[in-house]
Amino acid sequence: MFRKLLSLEEAHEAIARRVKPRALGTEEATLLGAFDRVLAEDIVAAHDIPPFDRATVDGYAVRAQDTFGAEENRPVELKICGTVRTGHLSKIKVGKKQAAEIFTGAPIPEGADAVVMVENTDKESEHIRVFSAVPKSGNVMEAGSDIKKGETVLTKGRRLGSREIGAVAALGIDQVKVQIIPRVAVFSTGPEVIQPGSRLAPGKIYDINSYSLSAAVLKSGGKPIHLGIVKDEFSELQETLKVALKTADMVVTSGGVSVGPKDLMPKVLASLGKSGLILSGIAVKPGKPTTVADIDGKLVYSLPGHPASALMIFHLLVRPMIQVMAGIAPTKDPELEAVAGARMFSAKGRKTFVMVKLREDKSNGIFAEPVSKGDSGAITTLTKADGFVEIPENVQFVDMKERITVHLFAQNL
Repeated sequence: MFRKLLSLEEAHEAIARRVKPRALGTEEATLLGAFDRVLAEDIVAAHDIPPFDRATVDGYAVRAQDTFGAEENRPVELKICGTVRTGHLSKIKVGKKQAAEIFTGAPIPEGADAVVMVENTDKESEHIRVFSAVPKSGNVMEAGSDIKKGETVLTKGRRLGSREIGAVAALGIDQVKVQIIPRVAVFSTGPEVIQPGSRLAPGKIYDINSYSLSAAVLKSGGKPIHLGIVKDEFSELQETLKVALKTADMVVTSGGVSVGPKDLMPKVLASLGKSGLILSGIAVKPGKPTTVADIDGKLVYSLPGHPASALMIFHLLVRPMIQVMAGIAPTKDPELEAVAGARMFSAKGRKTFVMVKLREDKSNGIFAEPVSKGDSGAITTLTKADGFVEIPENVQFVDMKERITVHLFAQNL
């Protein structure tokens, strides 16, 4: 039996007291190498973007006032004074009653302050007829209208997606300072677990957890070191953990934490390093057998073997720590208010997380109903759920039609 079950809040506090969460440091990365990384410095524009006034359409650069009054039946005639091409700085100067042919993206020549779309003109030899007036700055993207010199374009802590990478490239920057990615070793244990792709023998199941947890590490901002399956033998678990702790910043395991004869993880963890176990058992459902250790300053999270239970505890306990180590501000689950579509029971004395699926009724009310396969051993519990409802330790059940808060995790798990 577990000697003492900590509440989820006590578990967070116990871990934080033992190992102070912190970012691991910074390094330089190329633009493509920085994708999905966390920015470790503010990005400030060294120049305007665009750096010059540029045409946004093909047409003619003109003085806007020379087109005033132009109509379909009373066109204005302007003399063509040259051509401005994209990628070239022209020496052309547009004077009174003149127009310079221009292409999209080309610099606006001196004297011009607008561009007439080619569709609104008719070219005749060295002249054009303009059939529609254009306002000043019409069809012109002015220098600095996108980004001003000295403007902070991206702030420290921002995760760099394709849009952010594009913004950095627009500033002419080819390397950025990013947070070091925490390396997280992940493995599963259990005599019944075998590698996906192999023949499924009687009594065996495929390894779900090492893959789902590795994917969760990636989603949280870490880099998984996938170690696959480790046998439930004291010496092999001990040696694997020693290697994992040398190569990774954190270790996440699944299985071997309950009370059976082959549940060796608490004993193995207690045998390693100077610090040892932080906790063995949390007053939650699912996830009660969760065990956490501090091995010479590195955390080992040993999660239950049931897939839904392992992912739920990862979401609640492990993910926030990886985010801190990656320099990411820990994210809070999005929430929405709903009505309980059925009665939901809690486990006595334990905070209970009930997986729910959302539905709308004819009156546009949102109802949350427990996922039918509520057992923590069913991976479909999470794949079918839209979120979860948290029932406190001191609440026996949530009644049908009671208003509840649903924590949405579709983007995080």
